[in-house]
Amino acid sequence: MKTLAHYLQLALLAYFFLFLLFFIFFESLGSLFGMDPIASSSLVKVFLTGLLLFLATWITKTLHTKGLTEQIKKMEIEMNSVKAKLYDLEHPKIAQPSKPVPQKNQEESSGMIRPRQNFTDQ
Repeated sequence: MKTLAHYLQLALLAYFFLFLLFFIFFESLGSLFGMDPIASSSLVKVFLTGLLLFLATWITKTLHTKGLTEQIKKMEIEMNSVKAKLYDLEHPKIAQPSKPVPQKNQEESSGMIRPRQNFTDQ
C-alpha cells in the first residue's frame, strides 16, 4: 500500500506539472493536440482526471496511515504486557507477615477518659 501511495503521488505531481506546462505553452502545443480553441468540455475532462488522481492518492495514503496506526497500537499493547511481565519477574510478590492485632485490656473502663499509662516501666 505504501508503494502504491508513493506512485500515485508521483503520478499526480507529474500530471499537474504537465497540465501547467501545457497551458503555459498553449499557443505552440495547442495545435499539436487539436485544441486551437480551448473548449470548456476539454477543461472539465482535464480537471476531473486530476480530481480522480487526487482522490485515489488521498484514499491510499489514508488507508496506509490507518494500517500503520493499528500496527503501532498492537505493538504498544504487546510492549506493555512484556513490561508488566518483566516487572513481575524483577519484583516478586512477598507475603507480608501479618501483624498481631493488639488486644484491648478487659480492665479498661468504658468511660471516655482512659487511665494514665506509665511508659517508663516498660
